[in-house]
Amino acid sequence: MNASIDCLCAGIVVADHVCEPIERLPNSGELVLTEGTTITIGGCAANVSVDLTKLGRKVQFCGAVGADALGDFSLKFLREAGVGIDWLTVSETHPTSASLIIPVRGDDRRFIHSTGANDLFSPSSIDRGLFQDLRVLYLGGYCISDIWSVEEVVQLFKDAQAAGVTTVLDVVIPKAAEFWKRIAPVLRFTDAFLPNNDEGKAITGLSNPLEQAKRFRSAGAKEVVITCGDEGLVALGDETLRADRYDVEFFDGTGSGDAFSAGFILGLLEDKSFSERLAMGSALGASCVQALGATTGVFNREELEQFLATHEFRTLA
Repeated sequence: MNASIDCLCAGIVVADHVCEPIERLPNSGELVLTEGTTITIGGCAANVSVDLTKLGRKVQFCGAVGADALGDFSLKFLREAGVGIDWLTVSETHPTSASLIIPVRGDDRRFIHSTGANDLFSPSSIDRGLFQDLRVLYLGGYCISDIWSVEEVVQLFKDAQAAGVTTVLDVVIPKAAEFWKRIAPVLRFTDAFLPNNDEGKAITGLSNPLEQAKRFRSAGAKEVVITCGDEGLVALGDETLRADRYDVEFFDGTGSGDAFSAGFILGLLEDKSFSERLAMGSALGASCVQALGATTGVFNREELEQFLATHEFRTLA
């Protein structure tokens, strides 16, 4: 492995089986047709690793898959995308994590998920020696299961910050539960926290994304971005910003939040201002929703630059 890594993406990798949008969910026993289905990479840590690699950055992925057909597919996909998989493990005991994703026109997606080998990944297993030559640590998928303890995630981020590494946290909230006690201690050592507004509500109990962001900042996160789908985003950092989404044709929202994270991290790596990073994340998210699958339509670096040059990032009062 070469010495320098732009970003270590650690956490969940999933084999996504996704269909093209259907008009409505089927009734019991009913068959509803779709124009097509595909199997592709998924899981926020894997998605961000693929997206950043498309943008020309050097990325390593750390996680786990099973010794099965979906694991073989995931390994091949990541390898062919150019993602470093030196720290990806293959389990003989657990199957590869998988999701069935059903997009419905005019409505949000439905997810059916099995955690599989992701339950074997432990943040405490990450080699701290990597931090010497690492710029950004992205942990994706915290809270999807109870396997990762609060203490080991706190220690991971504490060690990373002590080594001068920027820490970025993303969560997956699978059910109604008490998440604040699991997340608040980690935020003290989090440079950027990037949930969506549904996740923010599940964690804080607050409906207003600005109030959610304030709560997360009060717990210690240096920067907080709440992505709000069609309603744009709310962000707190060195300034408070609300921004509209880019107006593009929507096809499938799978992976759009992860694409935002990748664009935001690219801005971190390039020392961009807070508002510039928000624009980069929003642009990459806009590219994602125009194609089926979590990473299929995501811009490369040249496409991102062209989009940013020709589309206004509208901040709101």
